[in-house]
Amino acid sequence: MLWGHASCWPAVPRRPSPPGAYPFRAYDEGLSQAQEQDKEIFLYVGREGCAFCERTNQETFSDAEIKERFTDHYGLVYVDSEGADRLRLPSGERVTARERGSRLEVVGTPLFAMLDPEGTALFRMPGFKTVGQFKRMDRYIQSGAYRDQP
Repeated sequence: MLWGHASCWPAVPRRPSPPGAYPFRAYDEGLSQAQEQDKEIFLYVGREGCAFCERTNQETFSDAEIKERFTDHYGLVYVDSEGADRLRLPSGERVTARERGSRLEVVGTPLFAMLDPEGTALFRMPGFKTVGQFKRMDRYIQSGAYRDQP
């Protein structure tokens, strides 16, 4: 039997995933929950094979204070940027489209965004983020500074 022969390996689809021990939800479910609880949304757009997504999962999301802050303060939403069900709003707008004019213009992963409970983007931050950057992001939203400070 040849190691590289296709019939030797079972087809097991690999799916991207958010960090374990966090209650991330699909977009629609997370949006509904955030509206019910009147919370902002922390949106994480990732994909399988993204080294910076894995680094963020291992280094940043492993911090106990980040877990407490983000699970208490936000509706947590995870979106697979390359999944079969590209994210669309009820209006038909493609939120994670790679073309200009889409709401988040996702051109790389990871992408982190804060949304209001209605799903309007407050700001977005692409790339690996440290614990300190996540803490600053949380303070920026929780203090309301996003309303008058870019």
